[in-house]
Amino acid sequence: MLIHALCAYYDILARAEKVLPEGYSNVKIHYLVSLTEDGHIDDIINFQRKEVQKAAKGKVKEVFIPRDTVMPKRTEKPGIESNIIEHRALYIFGLNLDKGALTPDDRTNRARKAHEAFVNANLEFLEGADTPLIHAYRQFMLNWHPEEEIQNDRLIGLGKDYSRSNFAFCLSGYPDQLLHEEPVIKERWRDRCQKLAEEEKDAHISQCAVGGGEAPIARIHNKIKGVYEGLPTGNILVCFKNPSENSYGNTQSYNSNISETVMSKYTEALNYLLADPKHKIRLDDITVAFWAMDTGGDYEDLLMAMLCGPSDKMDAERTEDMLKKLMADSKRGMLTAGRLQSLDTIDPNVDFYMLGLKPNSSRLAVKFIYRKKYAQFLWNIVRFQEDMQISQKIRPVSIIQIKGELLSPKSKNDKVNPALLTKLFEAVLYGGKMPEALLSTIVRRVKTDTDSKVNSIRAGIIKACINRNYRKGELKVALDKENHTPAYLCGRLFAVLEMLQQDAASNALNRTIKDAYFASASSKPAIVFPKLLKLAQNHLNKAKYPVRYNKLIGEIIEPLEGGFPETLLLVDQGRFIVGYYQQYQSFFEKKEEENGDQE
Repeated sequence: MLIHALCAYYDILARAEKVLPEGYSNVKIHYLVSLTEDGHIDDIINFQRKEVQKAAKGKVKEVFIPRDTVMPKRTEKPGIESNIIEHRALYIFGLNLDKGALTPDDRTNRARKAHEAFVNANLEFLEGADTPLIHAYRQFMLNWHPEEEIQNDRLIGLGKDYSRSNFAFCLSGYPDQLLHEEPVIKERWRDRCQKLAEEEKDAHISQCAVGGGEAPIARIHNKIKGVYEGLPTGNILVCFKNPSENSYGNTQSYNSNISETVMSKYTEALNYLLADPKHKIRLDDITVAFWAMDTGGDYEDLLMAMLCGPSDKMDAERTEDMLKKLMADSKRGMLTAGRLQSLDTIDPNVDFYMLGLKPNSSRLAVKFIYRKKYAQFLWNIVRFQEDMQISQKIRPVSIIQIKGELLSPKSKNDKVNPALLTKLFEAVLYGGKMPEALLSTIVRRVKTDTDSKVNSIRAGIIKACINRNYRKGELKVALDKENHTPAYLCGRLFAVLEMLQQDAASNALNRTIKDAYFASASSKPAIVFPKLLKLAQNHLNKAKYPVRYNKLIGEIIEPLEGGFPETLLLVDQGRFIVGYYQQYQSFFEKKEEENGDQE
């Protein structure tokens, strides 16, 4: 399904002229090598563009970003093999950077071999071609001797950038006319690609597992770049290395029976998605790529704003407003096509894909792939946002925020289990049950974290888990005085007792009953609450409105019929936390209403 979908997406991109022509690839160029007519280097020009980025503490900084340049397709094969119109420093200059010094020597003579391969391949390719820039390039290859250039000021001046930069060539005084853009080079490269395509006809021919027809099968698949924590040179999605993986005498990717054409399409489409921040997000060590089978409309922006928070195109205010409108549709039982069209989308029935990738050595592991109609994905995300709301004020909650609440604030190396994130993603996108581990993890965080015990996101996660997985005793958006579940009532009572304590001390406490008793009260109410109620009698004598607190305590205790639960299991501990949060927040909502009435 994945490779077929990527091939179909490639065809959509090709019609929209958003992918590279066959035989070309994007190269990030950092510097231009400016050549004199006789092939000597007279300058190395910074070809990068300046970009202002936000830094720490609200500051900004200028950074240099290499320019994406369309060049003849670069080689991705291991070992020594030069590109036509080379861009790598090791091949062009034949020098290694070792401890700040340039040297042509190393243990394997790789620099010498790379430079020789560069010279031989490019001289052969350009034989008979002659323009001023090509002539200068040819003379450079003939006259450059790496062992004589170890003190070259221009190369030394690059510092560490030397070995991690890519280079293009121009003629002195003409930085806008680059070597790879010369018409004669383009023509020769096109002829070479056609020749290679004809040679493929005599290659391994079989039925393509994706396209279905007889075609040359790809032996090695192109590398995929842009996966977080992947190799800088790229990772492979389809590959066979071990003899035990081979069948019917086939070796390498002949086992996959994917044609050269299909391989080229799916790798190009996936690299396009991973190169665009609009089409990917990061969840710990999982890279999530997503796309609609349509290049028009704000499909990705709209869905990601709902799932992962505001973006550059969808700010927080617009996202909240959009969520309110969609939730209004949701409560009526449907998301209307008119609503979707009013949100700058085109077709609610377009197919939408979400793909999770994780690097594994030189390969890529597919963690998940989801496919649904766009409107169905959006509908399920709106339902998820409804479940996450814990007060009347609607605020979108992103997956990234949820992930942050699952980690200890004191740990810098803590990570969320990728399997948990995958199951959470699936639950959100398909509208199913929340993963069991999510509730246990967030309850544990509430009970153990001393700095940030209960907040709206944590309470919302617990509410969503209980409502989806345990329909009995469903939790509402705001404080529910009709909910007489013992665990919920105990949570409410704890919030009242804490507020009473703060009121009695005029909010001058550094430590409240929450810091001392919250974890034990949520697990063993029968042991803790009698002690807390005894302490509350002392606090009532000092409170500003003792009658109000006394009445509220009585209203909560009455449905308990004088008995607190001996033990609360995990789900009831969650109800305790939600009851606590909603009751505690209600005090502040009342103050806001009173202040509004006074105004």
